[in-house]
Amino acid sequence: QVQLVESGGGLVHHGGSLRLSCAASGFTFSRSWMYWVRQAPGKGLEKVSFINTGGGTTYADAVKGRFTVSRDNAKNTVYLEMKSLKSEDTAVYYCAKDCTSIRVGITCNYRGQGTQVTVSS
Repeated sequence: QVQLVESGGGLVHHGGSLRLSCAASGFTFSRSWMYWVRQAPGKGLEKVSFINTGGGTTYADAVKGRFTVSRDNAKNTVYLEMKSLKSEDTAVYYCAKDCTSIRVGITCNYRGQGTQVTVSS
């Protein structure tokens, strides 16, 4: 079955950096579009970034220029490089697939367990 396992979260100061990783298994990773989504306390699920099978990417306006998504098909892994982190980036970050944008936020058929990112001011 589909398994997505995130790692790399933690506590970082304002302006700091983190690199998240997501190890995928149970499906043909190289043929799958992959997402990073996040959920802040008391808020819904928000799309952060997307990478398609050809390496094309999109980003939420809130993270453009600061976050970079990439994938390594040989390792079945997707990454999210986060720089210049702000307190508003504090959330649980999930790797996900089979996602659909909805009127408010995004919904995904598959998500990992999530990794907490906390940015202190």
